[in-house]
Amino acid sequence: MKHQLSPVLLFPIFLLASRAATPSYDVVVYGGTSGGVAAAIQAARMGRTAVLIEPTQYLGGLTTGGLGATDIGNKRAIGGLAREFYGRVWQHYQQPASWTQLSREEYANRRGGANDPAEQTMWTFEPHVATRIYDDLLREVAAKVTVVRGERLELTPGRGVIKQGARIVRIVMESGRAFEGRMFIDATYEGDLMAKAGVSYHVGREANAVYGETINGVQAAHAVSHQFTKPVDPYVQPGNPASGLLPGINPDGPGEEFSGDRKVQAYNFRMCTTDVPANRRAWEKPANYDPRWFELVLRNCEAGDLRIPWNPVWMPNRKTDTNNNFAISTDFIGQNWDYPAADYATRARIWRAHEDWQKGLMWTLANNPRVPEKVRAEFQRLGLAKDEFTDNNNWPRQLYVREARRMISDYVMSEKNCTRAEIAPDSVGMGAYNMDSHHIQRYVTKEGFVRNEGDVQVRVRPYPISYRSLRPKAAECTNLLVPVCLAASHIAYGSIRMEPVFMVLGQSAATAAVHALEQGVAIQRIDDAKLKARLLQDGQVLDFDSPPLAPRTRVSNLQLKGIVVDDLEAQRVGFDRASSAHPIFVAGGYHHDNNTNKGAETARFVPDLPATGRYQVLIAYPHNANRATNVPIVIRHADGETKITLNQKKKPAVDALLEPVGTFRFEKGRGGSVEISNRGTDGFVVIDAVQWVEVK
Repeated sequence: MKHQLSPVLLFPIFLLASRAATPSYDVVVYGGTSGGVAAAIQAARMGRTAVLIEPTQYLGGLTTGGLGATDIGNKRAIGGLAREFYGRVWQHYQQPASWTQLSREEYANRRGGANDPAEQTMWTFEPHVATRIYDDLLREVAAKVTVVRGERLELTPGRGVIKQGARIVRIVMESGRAFEGRMFIDATYEGDLMAKAGVSYHVGREANAVYGETINGVQAAHAVSHQFTKPVDPYVQPGNPASGLLPGINPDGPGEEFSGDRKVQAYNFRMCTTDVPANRRAWEKPANYDPRWFELVLRNCEAGDLRIPWNPVWMPNRKTDTNNNFAISTDFIGQNWDYPAADYATRARIWRAHEDWQKGLMWTLANNPRVPEKVRAEFQRLGLAKDEFTDNNNWPRQLYVREARRMISDYVMSEKNCTRAEIAPDSVGMGAYNMDSHHIQRYVTKEGFVRNEGDVQVRVRPYPISYRSLRPKAAECTNLLVPVCLAASHIAYGSIRMEPVFMVLGQSAATAAVHALEQGVAIQRIDDAKLKARLLQDGQVLDFDSPPLAPRTRVSNLQLKGIVVDDLEAQRVGFDRASSAHPIFVAGGYHHDNNTNKGAETARFVPDLPATGRYQVLIAYPHNANRATNVPIVIRHADGETKITLNQKKKPAVDALLEPVGTFRFEKGRGGSVEISNRGTDGFVVIDAVQWVEVK
């Protein structure tokens, strides 16, 4: 007679067998982003075993996925493994064989400052070079690091993360494959492991009041960069609101200024393009191309916006890292709000929609006859590089998830940290990039035109990032670190979210995890002094002082007497780069020529004067040492034309903002003007505003 064990008795036996088959590691790193790679390498270098689990087949996130024009702010803030990575980039490009389309010297002359021979680092690189360097780094620690690709965390409620009290003991993938560990690190852009572990998080923008900030929340009034400069009709049938809005425009308006919401700054792909014909792939029309999505960009062209709507930054070998620029570009504004906390199927749909948008936009700008010939020519001159992303039809393999979930821990980094109004004493690395948010939505103004909302670009002083912002509250989890979706407000995260900073924080997270193992304590209770000592030993930069930021002053047109014409009201040819980095400017910001296209850019300021008379003319410009000393100015007045040159290195005489250039007679109305050009100039040319003050 056969005896059968009951299912109840079988379960413990199965569980024991399953656990016996489950590999266990000192440190489990989920997410093979730049931060995840750095974390796994650091754990191994400290003598611990680690597994690096990447949900896709590709390691390195954005660093290997097209973002080769490193956003750093201040290179001095980057140390440790991150600086080692950029040192290896430098070493690679020291080899003559690494240059196939132009020489190292030609590239250095073109880029200027990309190569730092004194520090032996290089901050611009081709995607395949970053992949090779990460592969080399991981190969060197292969005895300690197991790399697993193509395994995604199980997101079904009640599964995926197994905890005992406040400790994670194992994580389970969709395939059923499980990994046990003593310490865990979530290095994904999305924060899935953090969320599944029951850790608090936020998605979207906080209101300014939440953390005592000034540039968080809705930013309709201050969103002047990457903005529409011409009136563009948003309706399906122009002039007919009853016909509905074109796709991608929020019918509900931007929301109350500075209030919080669940909306997320725009995503895109950082394309690697080239102008080498033999290596250039022409833009292809997506199979499911929907012309409705591109009507807005065509109307913007027809309204007179002739700017080239992208930003290709040159990498070695005549390739680019191409990013978003101007009113309608590669950012798929407003179409990612559901991405951060979505299931995989929803994310896949959003990802594909972004890919369709960007590919469709490129094809439209290169081929549609409604696009000005000058713009079409630029998009025909550059195309995807055939020798990059060869296993993905030359398209970037990583969507630029600029922000998703952000942890809420005992210490949340905020705007106050970024300006050093508050300094975290427990530094594990530094941020140094501007507080930078891309646009978040499009809406219709009261005048009936489309406008973007959400862009913020505000300077910072290099600042420490708190260890407490990398680890959860002890009640929620005691063996997890989160170096990518760390605890930061929306606007502070806009500064922190740079690839070299993620490398820095990934390394520091692994160092802390190993210290917790060595000390036998929860991640919240490690010895701060020992952690600091080890970080410094590994070359991490934890803090340095920097000159205070000058107070930012936005001068309203209404604050200035007389008649003021702002740069956004000028008749511009070129002068497409918007900024608000200088501490004082008129209205929302200013424009500049990026020190390029000399002789091709002009800005004509035309006042509507209330009466004939003599007017003093003053030109507003944000001075700086990199400005031109010989900016040509043509003043057209009732008695003819006067030509002068302006030294924009010099601080303006009136309130450090306005420089008087003479007094002239003008007729009533719009007959006079001031024209600024960049013809023959020896530096950056900036345009801000021109003021006419009647002299009695």
